[in-house]
Amino acid sequence: MSNETYFNHPTFGLLYRVCLLDNNQELFTTLYAQRLFFLLKILPTDMLFEPVSRSSARLLVETRVRDLRRLGAFQDYQELQMIYKRTFP
Repeated sequence: MSNETYFNHPTFGLLYRVCLLDNNQELFTTLYAQRLFFLLKILPTDMLFEPVSRSSARLLVETRVRDLRRLGAFQDYQELQMIYKRTFP
């Protein structure tokens, strides 16, 4: 079973979810180049979709990695570590 999630953006096309940041935020990137990053904020009545810089995206993922390690979610931590290394070489 695949855990991959995609979002079809009207301007940027198919986006790939890098990771879930918390209950209401997800980080997406362009499917092929992985150069443009977007933060999806899910609100009770709406979804906000905002571009973020590569350095900001990297910081968001690093923060999530630290949170997972602190919480003891080692399987999620290891999976996100692999995604981090692949996305931000």
